[in-house]
Order: sequence, then C-alpha cells, then structure tokens
Amino acid sequence: MTDWVHAGTSILPAFLASLVEFVEALTVVLAIGIVRGWRSALAGTGLALAVLLVLVAVLGPALQNIPLDWIQLIIGVLLLLFGMRWLRKAILRAAGVIALHDEQAVFASETRLLSESRQTLASGWDTVALVAAFKIVMLEGIEVVFIVVAIGAASGQLLSACIGAGVALIAVVLLGLALHKPLALIPENALKFAVGVMLCAFGSFWTGEGIGIQWPGEDWSLPALVVGFLIVAGLAVAFCRRRRQHTLLSSVK
Repeated sequence: MTDWVHAGTSILPAFLASLVEFVEALTVVLAIGIVRGWRSALAGTGLALAVLLVLVAVLGPALQNIPLDWIQLIIGVLLLLFGMRWLRKAILRAAGVIALHDEQAVFASETRLLSESRQTLASGWDTVALVAAFKIVMLEGIEVVFIVVAIGAASGQLLSACIGAGVALIAVVLLGLALHKPLALIPENALKFAVGVMLCAFGSFWTGEGIGIQWPGEDWSLPALVVGFLIVAGLAVAFCRRRRQHTLLSSVK
C-alpha cells in the first residue's frame, strides 16, 4: 500500500501536467495535419518526441547521481515557482481577469495562418508543416520533460513519473484520433488550476524535505498541502473577482 501511495505521488501530477501540455500541442498538430497534410505533421511530431525522450533519458539518471536532499531542495523550489506561475494564471482566468484558454479559437487561428503559406519541397515534404509540428511539440514537451524529470528525481520515482506522462500522451493521441478535432471538451483551465495547486504542494513538500523538515505522516502530508493550497487559491479567486467587479462598477460611475 505504501509503495502504491509513494508511486502515486509521482504518477498523478506527471499525468495531469502532461495532459494539459499534450492537449495544447495536439490542437496545433491537428490544425497542421488537416490544412497541410499528415505526412509532414506526423514526421515533425515524431522527431520532437524522439528528442524529448532523449532528454528524459539523459537528464533523469544524471540528476539521480546528485545527493537526494540537494535534489529535493533545488527541484522543490523550481516546482514551487513553476506551480505558482500556473496557479496565478488559473486564478486570474477563473476570476475573469484574463480570458479563458479556448482550444477551438487556437485551432481556428492556426488553421487560418497555415492556409496562408505553402512551401513544399520536390520530395513532397512540407517544411512549414514539419517545422511547425516540431516546434509546438518541443515547446509544450519541454515543460513535460521538466516536470517529469523534476518529480522523478525528487521522489526517486522517475519510472512512475514517466508512466504518468506516457499514459497522458496515449490518452490524448487516442482521443485525437477518435474525435479528429481539438479536445475542447476537456476542461483545460480547470486542469491547469488543479496542476498549479499540485505543483505548489509538491514543491513545498520537497523543499521542506530538502531543508530537513520532518513532515507528519511523510507522504500522507501531501493531501493536506494540496487542500491548503486549494483553499488559498479559492480565496484568491473570490478576492480577484470581487476586486474586478468593484473596478468595473467604479469605471461605470
């Protein structure tokens, strides 16, 4: 039971964070494939995934050679900062301060831009499609690699973190094949809110372990940290929403 709980602390955040990034990448890849053709779109995607796998294979074992307390401290601080960035945007979106992320709008925008330029080599490879697919998968994938390697190194469960990211990738690919359109039905903004809360909680946990804090219940203290960050984030949403409404009323007067 303890082993499953320990592995779950790596699998779940890696899965959720990867799911968000893969959905964003899939939206653009689908637009590229539909407008410019699937050959170059899939080639660019496959090349980017290969590069990302090499990064995980190199960085993961390299980090595990560093003393665990240093890894937990460094990775914990980075995850906390990374999570706070995600959570800040999620709070502002939930409060209506900034616009919600709309995958349908992104899909329509990318489709229009890709339709405007055509550059195909004599071999049949579309360089615009190839580069665009490679770029978006690398861009979103770098964040996945960082989260997977960070979680795996700090928890000593690199394989579990990779499994979480791999399951997310397979799920998004299968849904993309089945629906053949942007995964707008997935509540991406809610997912980003949840991921931001989880990364902040895990970052705090590992930062504490890195500086020698003995958490009560060890891994079982993580749910309490998640609930704590969730409550604070919920209060922040309410505060931002109230302040926004007050600003709007003041501007009307």
